[in-house]
Parts: sequence; structure tokens; C-alpha cells
Amino acid sequence: MLVAALHAPAAEPRQVAPRQVFIVGDSTASEYGAERAPRQGWGMQLQSFLDPAAWQVRNHAQSGRSSRSFIEEGWLAPVERSLARGDVLLIQFGHNDEKAEDPTRYNEPAQAFPQWLARYVALARAKGATPILVTPLARRKFERGSRIDQLLDTHGAYPPAVRALAAREGVGLVDLTASSMAWLRALGDEASKPFFMHVPGQGQADDTHLQARGATAVACLVVAGWKALDPALAEQVVRDTDCGARDSALEDRRAQAHPSLVVSEAGLARQQPGPHGGAGTTTAYPFFADAPGLSFFFRKRVLHKGAGIGLHQHDKDEVYYVVSGTGRYIVDGSIRDVGPGDAMLTRTGSTHSLMQDGDEDLVILLAYPKAAD
Repeated sequence: MLVAALHAPAAEPRQVAPRQVFIVGDSTASEYGAERAPRQGWGMQLQSFLDPAAWQVRNHAQSGRSSRSFIEEGWLAPVERSLARGDVLLIQFGHNDEKAEDPTRYNEPAQAFPQWLARYVALARAKGATPILVTPLARRKFERGSRIDQLLDTHGAYPPAVRALAAREGVGLVDLTASSMAWLRALGDEASKPFFMHVPGQGQADDTHLQARGATAVACLVVAGWKALDPALAEQVVRDTDCGARDSALEDRRAQAHPSLVVSEAGLARQQPGPHGGAGTTTAYPFFADAPGLSFFFRKRVLHKGAGIGLHQHDKDEVYYVVSGTGRYIVDGSIRDVGPGDAMLTRTGSTHSLMQDGDEDLVILLAYPKAAD
């Protein structure tokens, strides 16, 4: 028996089924078919942030529903059947609860709205799942001001009602209203249009619903908020969630010592002999050479036929990137052919040289730190 046990095959590691995250909500989160392209709800992009081996997204959000009509029309029933211990339920309503003209959807914010939301919370807890309340996505509605366009708060008392319920019931809260308003303010009126359903070719100028880039950005805000509630989630998130902006973004922008810039290479060209004793003629484009406070140099250099950068030893790290053309790169006594898409890192203490090869100019981008003052 002992021999048999020693030679028994090792047990296969038990596969742990992924947990499920359910979404209940309205059209800002819901699924859309290809016929509605480019319209997407943020729930369509949530899976792209989560490791599928750890989480499976179940998006049950439905267009046009409020917290009341979602339940009364039976949309919660399949969630109730499938929700299990360890799952997460993301609950986002508000847009349609605000519609006082429709009694089948309207919920006043002081009592009715939180009472309906509480039913979702109670369901999740009864199933051993974790409820997370999500305040409604901000609408893209700006009012033109004398200095800067002001983003209007169109949800009124509804987000505070969600926040109060979360605090009262001890439920996790993703304050999407706040984070999406900060995101929209940082983008501004015109620059935020491509994220929403402003599609001239379809005759649409919709400030509530999202295109794919907007759905992705908002899903990022949701996951960032979720990670803040559960830091362990970070190990199961497969994309960065450094997205959005602080509430202070506009003030931070105004307080900058030096503004951000966009420049064109037109007018920057400088004809120079090959640097560091290199052969031939080159053209340098010293981007942001006069920008104060910048800690590095960034340049484009064109090595014309027969030109090169001579051998020199480095007292700093430097990166070259080949945009077009071909060349021969010599570093620490070895030589390598390089072409478009190749990047070369030369470390402090190394020697390097670069020479143009072939009939086409060799175009490179280069970056290196400025000397400390």
C-alpha cells in the first residue's frame, strides 16, 4: 500500500471559479448591440480592467430603468437567482429616478429613492454578496462663463441620497458623480464631447450616453473607486487605473509655474555637423529647449546620408528611438544594425556611436536628463 501511495499521481490543483460582479443600473452602464455603435455603457468595458480568471462581469443594467422600474419589471429576478456568496453587486441608479413626469419610474430623493436602493443592498447581503452603491454618472452639461465654462450638477439631491444611504447602512460607495464631474471639468466643454455620443454623422449630440472611449474612461473611474474600498482588488486588476482628475485640477492648472505646451517642429530645424566628431551633416529639432523647469532634453535628429554621431562616453543615461531609415549602432565595442521601431538605451559609463546606413535618412528621437543645477 505504501508503494502504491508513493507512485500515485499528484492531485491536480483545484481550479477556483472566478467570482462574479453584477451590475444593476440604467443606460449609462448597460449593454448595446453593434447596431447602436458607437454607443456603449461603462459596464461593457468593466471586464477589460479585471482578470477574467478572478472576475466575470455580469452586466444586467437596462436602458431607461430606475431603481423602481428595474425591480417592478422583473429585471432583478435573474440577478437574484445567480448572485452567490463572494460576489459583488454594483448598484447605479438615479438618471431615471429623477423623471417626475413618469410615475412608473420616478422616486423622490428623500425617501422613495433610498428605500428602493435599500432593497438591492438587502438582496446582496442575504446572498452573502457585497453590495456597492454607485452614484449616477454626471451629465456633460456646461454653462458658459466669463473665464471658464462651468459644469452643472444635474442630479441635485440624488447623489447625496446615495451617499447618505451608504453611510447609514455601512455599504461601500463609489462616488461616480464626484469623480466623473472632476473628470469632465478637467476635460472641459469641447474636449469632453468625443467621450459622449456627439456623433455628427448620426446627427447625435447626446450629453448623457457614452462612446467607447467614454465608457472605458468611466469604467476606469468605477474600478479606481472599487479599489479604494478593497485594496486587495489591485492584484486582480489588469490595467492601470490612474485615470480622471482631482477636484482641484483647475486650480492646480492655474497654479502651475509653467504651462503645458504643444509645439511643431516647423521652425525648429538646426543644421549641424555630426555630433561628437561624427561625419556628415545632421538636422536637429530641439523640442522644448527653452521650456523652463524641464528636467530632460527631448530631440529629433536626422542623420543625412553618410552622417553619424561620433563615439563618446556617457555620464548620463540616454535613449534613442529609430523613427525611420537604417543605421549601425556601436555600443561598448559591439555593433548592431538598427531600423524603425528599435530603441537603444545607453547607460552611464558606456561608449556609443551611431552611423547612418543605406539610401534613406536615419531619423531618431532621443531623450536624456539635464545636468543637476
